[in-house]
Amino acid sequence: MWVTDTFIKKTRRGSVRKVVREHYLRDDIVCGSAYCTVCENNSPKLDQKPGLKSNRCNFFHYLIFDTNVILHQIDVLEDPSIRNVIILQTVLAEVRHKNLPVYKRLRDLMRNEERKFHLFINEHHKDCYVAREPGESSNDRNDRAIRKAAKWYDEHLKESEKTGKIKVVLLTNDEANLEIAKADGIFALKFSNYVLSLKNHLQMADKLVRSEEQRDYDSGKIALFPQHLTLTEIQSGIKKGIYFQGKYRTSRENYLESSVFIEGRDEPILIQGITNQNRAINDYTVAVELLPKSEWSLPSDIVLDNEADEEESEILIKNKQNGKKVKKVSKKPTGKVVGIIRKQFKHYCGILQQSPVNNANYHIVIPADRRIPRIKIETRQAEVLQNQRILVAIDSWECRSRYPWGHFIKQLGETGTKETENEVLLLEHDVPHSVFSEIVESCLPKLPWSIKKNDLVNRVDFRHVTVCSVDPPGCTDIDDALHCKQLDNGNYEVGVHIADVSHFIRPNTPLDVEAAHRGTTVYLVDKRIDMVPQLLSSNLCSLRPNEDRLAFSAVWELTSSAEIVSVKFTKSVIRSNASLTYAEAQLIIDTPSRNDELAITLRNLNKLAKILKKKRLDKGALVLASNEIRFTIASETCEPIDVQSKELRDTNSMVEEFMLLANISVAEKIYEFFPECSMLRRHPIPPLGNFEPLIKAGKSQGFDIAVDSGKALSDSLQKAILPASPYFNTMLLLLATRCMTQAVYFCSGTEDESEFCHYGLATPIYTHFTSPIRRYADIIVHRLLAVAIEADSTYNDLVDVQKAQELTINLNYRHKMAQYAGRASVNLNTHIFFKKRESQEEGYVFFVKQNALQILIPRFGLEIPLFLMKGKKEIVPFVYNEDEPSHTIDGVKIKLFDKVVVRISVNDSNIQHQKLEVKLVQPIIPGFSVPSLNDSQLPPSKRLKTK
Repeated sequence: MWVTDTFIKKTRRGSVRKVVREHYLRDDIVCGSAYCTVCENNSPKLDQKPGLKSNRCNFFHYLIFDTNVILHQIDVLEDPSIRNVIILQTVLAEVRHKNLPVYKRLRDLMRNEERKFHLFINEHHKDCYVAREPGESSNDRNDRAIRKAAKWYDEHLKESEKTGKIKVVLLTNDEANLEIAKADGIFALKFSNYVLSLKNHLQMADKLVRSEEQRDYDSGKIALFPQHLTLTEIQSGIKKGIYFQGKYRTSRENYLESSVFIEGRDEPILIQGITNQNRAINDYTVAVELLPKSEWSLPSDIVLDNEADEEESEILIKNKQNGKKVKKVSKKPTGKVVGIIRKQFKHYCGILQQSPVNNANYHIVIPADRRIPRIKIETRQAEVLQNQRILVAIDSWECRSRYPWGHFIKQLGETGTKETENEVLLLEHDVPHSVFSEIVESCLPKLPWSIKKNDLVNRVDFRHVTVCSVDPPGCTDIDDALHCKQLDNGNYEVGVHIADVSHFIRPNTPLDVEAAHRGTTVYLVDKRIDMVPQLLSSNLCSLRPNEDRLAFSAVWELTSSAEIVSVKFTKSVIRSNASLTYAEAQLIIDTPSRNDELAITLRNLNKLAKILKKKRLDKGALVLASNEIRFTIASETCEPIDVQSKELRDTNSMVEEFMLLANISVAEKIYEFFPECSMLRRHPIPPLGNFEPLIKAGKSQGFDIAVDSGKALSDSLQKAILPASPYFNTMLLLLATRCMTQAVYFCSGTEDESEFCHYGLATPIYTHFTSPIRRYADIIVHRLLAVAIEADSTYNDLVDVQKAQELTINLNYRHKMAQYAGRASVNLNTHIFFKKRESQEEGYVFFVKQNALQILIPRFGLEIPLFLMKGKKEIVPFVYNEDEPSHTIDGVKIKLFDKVVVRISVNDSNIQHQKLEVKLVQPIIPGFSVPSLNDSQLPPSKRLKTK
């Protein structure tokens, strides 16, 4: 039947309007209980297996949660002991509206058959629906709907002979709602009281999020931080220009210093010291107030040692800042945090520091990420959690408390084991790494699979053409392959063939949703976290040799001078002739006796690639550098047995040039057809202030680095060569890389065309098309291109600008986290490698800081700080010259780019923050340098493997 719901709604402008809605009610909605004899339950979710044993509910019961319980206690609800739960439609809709990540976690629980979560459509049930009353808030109306559904369940279950002993328990966090429910005759409890009444469930009690009233252990203390402003005060201040909203980022080198990035401002606002940081945590969205210009400062060049005491570190930074003679024009906008606009609800990995007080329930967790403050938690398992990595969440941070309060989530494993540390780095970088669900796997083709006749419709057949792929060693997710053949007119036909992943991943399927959520494949040293299931990534989509594969191809006609005559895009089918490593391809090119089709193809590709690269560089494209290293992993122990810098060959550049050409050509094509909703990638021009370290470094060696354009920068870097120091130019390129802004995905309809440019590549438009197995952005680009060439049909989300922009936000986040996770994996394996070895190596001074020298070790691609002082105490009295920059002692001067000799080892005195450590061997500084130690002098177990 239909009912009419009428209520008054206020518009954003403050006016009032009457809303009338018709609502359809049904009498056939089932309760979901397997033992109900009233409803016709075809597939009941709720059963009568023995459930939780509670001192407050010593009877069999189903649970109903109100919205706030799910929003704030989702970590408890994910405990496998919680089962036989009724999720009301009212609650599910509220959770979705208020917190999408929690909603997704709740939906995952509901899909798990073992958990017995039943969705009850109370909003369309004729006996449970409640209309909103005049003057009633939507929140009060929803609470009333929840109570009515709970009461209906109790009465409904009593009607059945088999379910007469089953009761419904309503769990809430709201005192007022609790009292009204009890007055209505509903069996209701406060959620925390229910959990604490459970027997043998200490871990579940530890996961509780407690209110400030429940944790008022700091009452009576003086405020350590300023009070945060309310959201109303913040919004008013932002409108008046008093406050600014931005993303809060803590420095990785100095956790007592942060930056707030404000949209529309060229440079971030600097935040220094824990008082001005005012309880903001990395990745929070905050409101900041600028300090008077007289209080503006410079970023500190202090590197905080892991063992540095916070109080000592603050004094050190303050003294150094006060001691500087800073020109007013060079000071940076400096401010303080006045409020938190949006928290980043994340889980943090750490270790428990047990309280010195006997039988205490309150302990400190030291996070693995030094940018995160120590967290106070309540746990009754302190003895069990010693020497374990644990996962915790932050709940609140009161102004009288030195540290935030949080709660325990789960135990990860023993500290120091590779399995545990790999899990930690994935969790710390928010990398989705669970196994693919059954519903996702159900979207995959069934084996054995082969190309069907229908699959070949409107595809160009390239199986007769010599096609090959060139990738790193061990690559199984082969995205791309190339072909090149000379035409009768003397020109060349060059094809870039990309795996047609979009053929297998159709829009809005569970597989597509999961791939969009993951965003990218994450590469660790010893394993890969796939974006799509392995059946696709390493088999059906991988362009393996001698197997027919579906592809999406870009084919150019190029002159011998690499001028583009024409380009076409087509769905295709290929059969790769060879899967080569960069080294194998280079060997074929360099072997004069090889004159087969594959060798000719590679040589022609290499010749054209060099011309394309020269043209890019002439336009101002940058050739930058990175410290990439490669590990050799033992097959039995999975531990690194060798580490070295990656070697780059001509074939690396050959593949790169044609991938760049494909990406640029595709970007032009999709933007032509979809000017409002193309998935593009831009690299913003860095602010001039970013280049200050590079300019200063160049001047220290007599070079003027021009930064007014990409072309000027490229030319300057190419000319900055010191014959006596061959590695100098590489270090400048590394410095230039650090000055760059982050390249990001964006939707073309959200930016002016003048902002499309890719600064590093010196191209006005760019996208990602060439790696759809490992990047979801490429899948979207494939779909756009397929529609543009009439090879596929469009769908609503593909052309929705708002949804496209929301997608780019997630993809940019996932891409950044994948990069950080990869670097963390390199750091982890480097520590494991050097834990059993000590090595003496040549290095270069890469940065000169107030209290440290950053040493670059070319052989291993490592950067390690050499500390010159600790806290307030200097090890030896170095004299710091910021302008040069250099440190001098006893007539020995160490300056930027100087060659040094250092000894590398692992310092494991801090189990939480084990680190690589270098000690100076040369130049010799009495009282500071250590004696030279060659590998031959080390015991055999610690000798470094040599090439």
